Amino acid sequence: MIVCATGNLALREDDFARISNGAYIVGVTSSDDELELGALDGLYERTPTEEHITRYARTGHYFYVLADGNAVNFLHGASVGAFIFLVQAEILAALGSLAAAGHEPGLHELDATERSLIAATWLRYFDGTS
Repeated sequence: MIVCATGNLALREDDFARISNGAYIVGVTSSDDELELGALDGLYERTPTEEHITRYARTGHYFYVLADGNAVNFLHGASVGAFIFLVQAEILAALGSLAAAGHEPGLHELDATERSLIAATWLRYFDGTS
């Protein structure tokens, strides 16, 4: 999994050829900022595989891009203000969980205890409750 969160052009045309087969590319800013996907026109065949997942393939090489490279944290509508810190905290915790242990292929989410801890911390800081 490659998570692009730079706010700058993170993956250029030449970079995509070095991505491991089967890798998933996830952006948490906009595709215009992070991914040079337009440069792949004519180089890769694009095939929607599931809602919000596109497979890019050419002979001997393939990878997946979520949400057309746009921010997955805003897939169902943007929220502004302090709420974004709650979303970012869960993204960071999920990345830590993925990096800390091997996982079977598929979708994973944080367990309820971790999510509750993140929510309680956010509430304490932004809402003044404990």
